[in-house]
Amino acid sequence: MQKQCLECGDKIIGRIDKKFCSDGCRNAYNNKVNKDSKNLIRNTNNRLRKNYRILESLNPNQKTRTSRAKLIEAGFDFNYFTSIYTTKAGTIYYFVYDQGYLPLEGDYYALVKRES
Repeated sequence: MQKQCLECGDKIIGRIDKKFCSDGCRNAYNNKVNKDSKNLIRNTNNRLRKNYRILESLNPNQKTRTSRAKLIEAGFDFNYFTSIYTTKAGTIYYFVYDQGYLPLEGDYYALVKRES
C-alpha cells in the first residue's frame, strides 16, 4: 500500500512512518491545523504588548497619575492584563508584566512599576 502526503496527496517515498513528502508540505499542514489558536495567541500578545508600551510611555518615572481618557486615547484596552495584585488593605492593582495601574476616584489611575 502506497502512503500519500497529508498535505498535497503525492506519494511518499522513504520511511514507513513518514506523513509528508517535504518540509514545505509539513509546514503548510501544521500552519493550517494551528491557525486559529495561533491567531488568538498572536492577537492577545499584540494587545498585551500595546498596553505595556502605553503604560511604559505614560509612566517614565516608575510612579505617576493619569486619566482614563488619556489611556483610552492612546489605545489602551482594559480587558488585557497579565496579573492582579491585591494588597493586605484590599487595594487591587492590575499589571501588564511589571507595569501596573490602580483605579482611583474620578476616572484617574495611579501608574506604578513593580520592582524586579
